Amino acid sequence: MSRKWIVKREPALEVPVPNTMSLTFIHNYIPAPNGPSANTLLLLHGTGGDENDLLPLGRLLDPNANLLSPRGRVLENGMPRFFKRLSEGVFDVPDLIAQARALEEFIGEAAKTYSFDPACVTAAGFSNGANIAAALLLLHPGVLRSAVLLHPMVPLVPDVLPDLMGANAFIGAGRQDPIASVAETERLAALLRRAGADVTVSWQPGGHALTREEAGAAAEWLKGKR
Repeated sequence: MSRKWIVKREPALEVPVPNTMSLTFIHNYIPAPNGPSANTLLLLHGTGGDENDLLPLGRLLDPNANLLSPRGRVLENGMPRFFKRLSEGVFDVPDLIAQARALEEFIGEAAKTYSFDPACVTAAGFSNGANIAAALLLLHPGVLRSAVLLHPMVPLVPDVLPDLMGANAFIGAGRQDPIASVAETERLAALLRRAGADVTVSWQPGGHALTREEAGAAAEWLKGKR
C-alpha cells in the first residue's frame, strides 16, 4: 500500500529514549520537550511503517505531549502491521483481539517505565494503526482517553458494546478513499456513537493518505479536548 506522509522524515530534533527491551513492542519514547506533561500520544503507524514514521505527526498534533510510538509486531510480506489480515479489508479477528490485548498491556508497562499518567493517553493512528486504536476503544474501554483515527475501518463489532461515555474520537476520512470508504467511515462513527463516544468526522476530498489539512483539523480538535 502506498503511503503519503504529511511531512518528510527529517533528522530528529529530539532524541528518543532508548528502547527498553523488557517491554513487549519495539518502540520510541520521547518525553515532552518542555518538562513533564500529563498528556501522552500513542502513535500507531500504517502498514509498512515503523516506530519513527508518525513522530512528526505527533509533534504537530500536540507540541507539548510525551510521544510513545510502538512498531507493529506482525509482518506481512516483511511489512510491520499491528494485526494480521486475511485479505484487503478482511481482518483476522482472533489475532486482532490478541494484539489489542498486548498493546493494552504495553501501554501499562510503558506508563510505569517512563512515569507518565496512563489515564491521559490519546491514540493517533493511520490506517492499520487507526484500526488497532479503534479496537482498543471497543475492546478495552478506559485505556484511551481519546483517539485520532485517520482513515480507519471498522475493526470488529463486539458482541456487547462497551460503555464509551466520556471518550472522544476524531475520524479523518477521504471522500475518494478506496480502502476506508465513505460507508465504512460512517459505519465506524455510528458504532462508536452507539457505545456513547463523542465522535467528530472530518472529511477531506482525497484518498487513502495523510494530508496537512487533515492533520491540522485533528490538532485543532485535540486542542479543544485538553
